Order: sequence, then structure tokens, then C-alpha cells
Amino acid sequence: MGEDEGQPAPERVPLEKITDYIWKIPQYKKDMHVSGMIFANQNLIGKMQTDRTLWQCANVAQLPGIYKHSITLPDGHEGYGFPIGGVAATDYTEGVISPGGVGYDINCGVRLLASNLTEQDVRSHLQVLADTIFRNVPSGLGSRRKDLTINNSDLDRLTVEGVDFLIERGLGWKEDAEHCEEQGCMTNANPDMVSQTAKKRGLTQIGTLGSGNHFLEIQKVDKIFNQKTAKAFGINHEGQIMIMIHSGSRGYGHQVCSDYLRVMEHAIKKYGINVPDRELACAPGTSLEALNYYHAMACAVNYAFVNRQVIMHWVRQSFQQIIKQDPEKLGLKLVYDVAHNIAKIENHIIDGKTKKVWVHRKGATRAFPPGHQDVPVAYRSEGQPVIIPGSMGTSSWVLVGNQKAMELTFGSTAHGAGRLMSRSAAKRKYWGGEIKTSLEKSGIIIRAASPTVLAEEADHAYKNVDMVADVSDQVGIATKVARLTPISVIKG
Repeated sequence: MGEDEGQPAPERVPLEKITDYIWKIPQYKKDMHVSGMIFANQNLIGKMQTDRTLWQCANVAQLPGIYKHSITLPDGHEGYGFPIGGVAATDYTEGVISPGGVGYDINCGVRLLASNLTEQDVRSHLQVLADTIFRNVPSGLGSRRKDLTINNSDLDRLTVEGVDFLIERGLGWKEDAEHCEEQGCMTNANPDMVSQTAKKRGLTQIGTLGSGNHFLEIQKVDKIFNQKTAKAFGINHEGQIMIMIHSGSRGYGHQVCSDYLRVMEHAIKKYGINVPDRELACAPGTSLEALNYYHAMACAVNYAFVNRQVIMHWVRQSFQQIIKQDPEKLGLKLVYDVAHNIAKIENHIIDGKTKKVWVHRKGATRAFPPGHQDVPVAYRSEGQPVIIPGSMGTSSWVLVGNQKAMELTFGSTAHGAGRLMSRSAAKRKYWGGEIKTSLEKSGIIIRAASPTVLAEEADHAYKNVDMVADVSDQVGIATKVARLTPISVIKG
């Protein structure tokens, strides 16, 4: 996410246990408009109590116009303003929009491809396949694209048009857009609201993986929990090869966030908004400052969709180079692309009435139920695919959205494992070379831009993603479909 954690909370946050998986922060401060609601088991809630996660959840409950609860999901950990794994919905006109509820890596998200290959089909090719993908997809801090010419005019167009801009130019298939959240293009994007600094940073980074927790994995289906839904998603059998891409809006989105945090710091003074933490700087939902941010954020959202589209195109090309078959014959179809850091205008039923709200999802996955109009037609009878990546070398999950998510979490669930320790602490404790050796001994081919990132992203620096998925399943906000495990990992 581009954010670190580990600071102690400045105060003790009271907590009430509702069930084994649901906890409540009562309105213990006079400025809290709603309570906090945390979805976690005993193990996960224990970790949240050691840093500022619950304190940040209580702070979010003080935002003007917030509805129902300030929500923290099972992967919740300390972030900037909002906890990562945080969700909040504010009234469209009486509430606020806060860049801290989206984060620096706008539309950091995950894209999952299926294939008709098995582990046996690719195992003998795996070393050279990993090398080819690592060569074709630029990765690492400050990485720049290869073999893609984008000028300033193109950049503005693609941030308005989204993945269709690329598909029309042969970098993808028509159905790719249908299998993206927002169909790969968030409306209301206006590049005039994006600074020249952001555009300059983004111009050379389209089609790059980036660094930190971003990755590209070749995975196999380890276990299927729901055969009917799995088949609808193109997950047909155990041992099937899948490809997962985790990246975001790179320097473009980071700069948009930085620019508008400064705008919002002026806005809270201008509009007389009191926030408990300056990292929650915000503006009234219909103010010029809020709408300008929303239009700029939408550009960064579309930039990230395009970024993952280009990466996917080069993955398809890499498989074609090594397996010697067309991507269509290999069945390299996009299952779904989900955003993890985003603010949306949505309608939700609150106290029996439909309300137009700003939904902030900060390290959270949309999890809409069967029948929802925003779920792709191909999946509408089952519900929206939910993709939850794990930490390096561990399992990742495919779940499906449920109606209960609409009732409890504004149609949201977890987005990943969630960090246990800061990157600096992980670097002090682990050595990248040992991590690489350990992964390869377990049969996982690893390619990384530097040993440092392997130390930062060590498995033990993260929570248990199986536990996170289980909490979501037990609560019923999104239920298990399939577990995937990596056989090759490409890290920035």
C-alpha cells in the first residue's frame, strides 16, 4: 500500500465482544457519531490492539455524515488516516470525502487470470517462464515501461477511457473490460484536475509492477470449496494454473493523493471541520475541493486499471513465447480485476431507506451479492468475485460476495493478509537471500528486483491469510470459493 505501521495508540480504546468474529468500539468519545465495528477472531483482534488500528477506527467514526459504523476488516492494520482494511460510508451531501480513506496507492488492486494449463504442463518451463515475465514486466522501485509509447495526450485519454483505450489498440480482448470492476473505467475522470507533477511521474510507469507488496504470481488451484461458483469463475479443477497480478497507480496515484492532502488541509480550516487526526483531512462531499479530488482520483483509478491491463498483455505474450501457443488457446482469460483503495458514489439501504453515499474502501475489496447490477453478467447469478492475495509464498483466495456484506460492511470485505510488522522491522529480522532459498526449496521459483524487498515482504511479516479468509467466510460477508498457492513469484 505504500504505508507502514507500528506506532502505539495514544490511548486505550474500549472494545466489546459481540461474537467470536465481531467486535464493537462503543461511542466512548463525545465526537464519535457512530460506533466502530471490527470483524476479526481473537488472534487478529489481539494484533490490532498493539498498534493504532482501533484508535484510527474510532477516529474515522468522528467524520461528519458517517453512517452506521466505522468498519475495520480482518486484515486491518495501521495506515494513513484510516486503518488499512477500513471502510466508511458518509452521506453524499452532508458527509465528507477524505483522501486518507483511499490512500496513496489509489486503486491498488488485484487481477486474476485463469488458464487451461496444469502444473504438469508448465513445471518444466517454469524457470524460463519466470525469467521471461521478469524481463517483459518492469518491476522494482522507479521501474519504467518497455516497448510502449505513450505521450501526454495519450496519458490524459487513457485516464478517461480506461482499459478500452488499450483494447482498441490490440492490448487485450473485448471481454477484458467486462470482467473489471467499473468495467475498467471509472466515470467522472477529469485529467484537468491532475497536476503536471503527477502526469510526469505517471508517463513512464504504465505497465510496471512497482515495488513493496506488489507482485505477479503463477499459481495453481490448491482446493475448491464451491464447485458451482468456481466453475462460473473459470476455476475448473485442482492443479489448474492461474496468474495473479497485484499492482496499482504507481507514482501517478501517489502524487494525486499528496496533492489533494494539501488541498484538504486547507479545506478543513475553510469549512470549520474538526478532525481528530490531521491525516483525516477532508472536505464536504459536494464542495469544489471534494469533487476536484474525486475527478483526479478517478483518473488514478483508471491509470491503475490500464497498468494492470498492460501487465496482463505482457504476461499473455510471455506464455505465448515459452509455451508456443496463442493466449486464446491457452485459455488465458481474465477472471476479474478488483480495486482495493478507492472511493465510490453508491446507493445503500440505511435504516430502511436508500441513501446516496461516499463509500471509502481503504485496503478493502468490494463484495457485491448475487443479482447486483454492478456484478458482471457472467457472474451475476453467483455474486462478485473477491480476490484476496496472501503474503509471499503462501496461499491466496477467491471468495464470492454475499448479501450480508450489504447489511454489515457496505458491500465490502478484506483485501489481503495485512501486515504484522513494519517493513523496517522485517528488514532487521530477515535476510532476502535466505527467504529466496527457502521459497525455492519449497518448489517456488522467485524473481525479485532486490533482496531487500524479499526481506520486507517475508511471510512472517504478514498475518495468516487463511485466517483472514475464514473470518470473512464465518461472518458471511464473502464466502470461500477456492484457495490458490504460488509456484512462481515475481516481486518488485
